[in-house]
Amino acid sequence: MSAFVQHSPEDRRLMLEAIGVDRFEDLVADIPAALRRREPLALPAGVSEPETIASLQRMAGRNRFAGDLVCFAGGGIYDVCVPVATAAIASRPEFSTSYTPYQAEVSQGTLQVIYEFQTVISRLTGLEIANASMYDAGTALAEAVLLALTARTGQRVLVSPHLHPHHRAVLKTFLEPVGVVAEELPAQGIRTDVSGLTPDRLEGVAAVVLQHPNFLGALEDMRLAGAALEGPDTPLFIASVDLSSLSLVEDPGSYGADIAVSDAQTLGIPMSFGGPVAGVFAARQEYLRRMPGRIAAMGRDAKGQRAFTLAFQTREQHIRRSKATSNICTNQALTALMATVSTALIGETGRRRAAELSAMKAHELAGRLAEIPGVALVDAEAPFFREFALRLPDGVSAAQVLEGLVGRGVLGGIPLASLPGGGEGLLVAVTEKRLAVDLDHYVDALQSVLAEATAVSGRPLEANAS
Repeated sequence: MSAFVQHSPEDRRLMLEAIGVDRFEDLVADIPAALRRREPLALPAGVSEPETIASLQRMAGRNRFAGDLVCFAGGGIYDVCVPVATAAIASRPEFSTSYTPYQAEVSQGTLQVIYEFQTVISRLTGLEIANASMYDAGTALAEAVLLALTARTGQRVLVSPHLHPHHRAVLKTFLEPVGVVAEELPAQGIRTDVSGLTPDRLEGVAAVVLQHPNFLGALEDMRLAGAALEGPDTPLFIASVDLSSLSLVEDPGSYGADIAVSDAQTLGIPMSFGGPVAGVFAARQEYLRRMPGRIAAMGRDAKGQRAFTLAFQTREQHIRRSKATSNICTNQALTALMATVSTALIGETGRRRAAELSAMKAHELAGRLAEIPGVALVDAEAPFFREFALRLPDGVSAAQVLEGLVGRGVLGGIPLASLPGGGEGLLVAVTEKRLAVDLDHYVDALQSVLAEATAVSGRPLEANAS
């Protein structure tokens, strides 16, 4: 691709001549004159290329690169291990120039990658089919609920109170046009109370949505929920999961989920300011023709060699147009490729080891932080995988603590401005990349920040009840 070169007056004359008009104004003649701007936009004068580059570099310098800080942030995007070879393979032009293939005629290599991605997702989730990726977990969740509303006669949707707030907002946006409002299940601390999923409570319900681990990091009782939703006429059980946890915890297929959604980011996609990622959508075989997106399949050609094709894309706008029941008409092929390559390079044993390291280090750090005066786990009884909710001392704001931690080289987590039982806290995530020295640094930095907050307020830190 050549660098951009502005059109010359002669270029513009030739283009207008080819179009069949004399002046540019002829192209906009149908726009009322009163609506057309006559004077130039109030823009500053142009600057030279060196000045432009210098200005952009100054602005970029205001950012803090995640690699400059010890990252304990999570909430959906995690600092996971991404093998170096992943970027090298994904940047090959045959992949990077077809990052979002629209047609069935895309290359066999791209189709094979899509097929391999589907296979990885299906095996991880324990569900029979997976599509060739969605945009992200939020839109995948919304599409799963829309599917349930077509597969069941009910028009009610029950969701966990600890569903990711961003995903909840996306779901609300998708449900508004169909006149459905998601109802919240009761909370039991930082977990969801699923004991009330009785036939009476489920009357008229099309779907029940649980996140596992939930937004606050706690593991939900998915087996109990699955038992309550077992049967042909019960609501669809939709599980929003962390794929990296599935090497240690039960997969959605095992506890009875009908649909599983997720982000593939935890399989080995860089954080990249929160995106792009690849959404995951897996389901039981019976929902194949209701699924959004596309599905690649493998067969044999006339010579008996493996051949790949897009087998199902019946719901997409560019195929069914006005009859489409989903507006997903593309997929995140390039980022799905990165997740697939990373998963293959790390291998099954490596993935399990990474999950074990995350869990062990998270529990170690949680225990050490809870020993700091005034700090406690929000729910010490709730099981968690690698992310946990931490309660800060009374009167100490989460934003203040995070700012202090950044000044000490630590990205300390996500602020929780409103916790069950009141107060503020942090959502802290520990991935396999964190070293023992990183945990030590976090503990020391938090102690230092809280000591400064105590000195400013003049109030001693007192232990909170967990």
